[in-house]
Amino acid sequence: MANKKMEIVSPLEAVQICAVLEDCLDQLAILGYIMPVSYEGRTDISNIDAQEINEIIKSQKELGAKYEQLMSARSENRPTVPSESLKFTELGQQLQETSGDLKRANHLFSRAEKQSAVSSDNLRKVQSDRQYACEVIAETLQEMQTSGTFQSLLQAVQREEERKSNFHTVIIREQEGRKAIKSLQKQLQDVKKEKDLELQNRNEMIAYLKDQLQEMKAKTDMESRYVKKDTELQVYQTQKKCSSAESELFVEIEKLRVKTDEETRVHVEIENFLRQQQTKLEEKLEYWMEKYEKDTEAKQQELNALKASKANDLAALQELAKKV
Repeated sequence: MANKKMEIVSPLEAVQICAVLEDCLDQLAILGYIMPVSYEGRTDISNIDAQEINEIIKSQKELGAKYEQLMSARSENRPTVPSESLKFTELGQQLQETSGDLKRANHLFSRAEKQSAVSSDNLRKVQSDRQYACEVIAETLQEMQTSGTFQSLLQAVQREEERKSNFHTVIIREQEGRKAIKSLQKQLQDVKKEKDLELQNRNEMIAYLKDQLQEMKAKTDMESRYVKKDTELQVYQTQKKCSSAESELFVEIEKLRVKTDEETRVHVEIENFLRQQQTKLEEKLEYWMEKYEKDTEAKQQELNALKASKANDLAALQELAKKV
């Protein structure tokens, strides 16, 4: 459409079109003026709204507390004498003023809530669209006034159609992306369910193994206590047997000691007796040896005397024989 040759409109039609375009520009300008000025071109709208609403709420709380105080003071200070009626009237006036301030605060709060409902993004979008429309219409108006054509408007429309087509393509891609994301999320959920089931099975296996471990610990503790008691009993019995055997051995040792002492005493007595007998025998032996020597010497002397007598007798006999 942009490449086709545009037909030039007649001067009357051009004037009519220019009038319509100028009217559109005026209306768009008025729309720009009636937009919330406090929000236009500002990025801290949410902070401003929150701050204003907080201030209004704080003011409402203060006015409410003041109103309650005045109501309490009015109920407590009812006039009983004519001199107190002036003070009661002043309290009534203050109560009316506070009530009016409270109503105005409620009105400001309601208006602030309505204004805060319009977000900054929507305002910026409206302002951008209005500015773009003003630029396109102004360019078309200038072209219409100079050459009597509206090629710029057609180009703007074509650009918008292309932008919408691209936007539609982006939307389709986004939808496809969302479908892919949903598919991936479903797969993720399936994997998560599978992992949860696997984790549950593992937890059950861990719980089963823990139970088995507890049973084994209990069984091991029981066996350990049994073995310990059995060992202690065996040790006790062995100690008892050893103590009995030790006592018997002590008795036997005592008997042997007594017997040894007795045998030692007997041995000593026998030894002493034998020594005495040896001494006596030695004395007797010495006596008999001495007597033997004496007797032997005496007998030898007698033998010598007999030999001498025999020799004398033999000699005498020989002499007698010779004489005979």
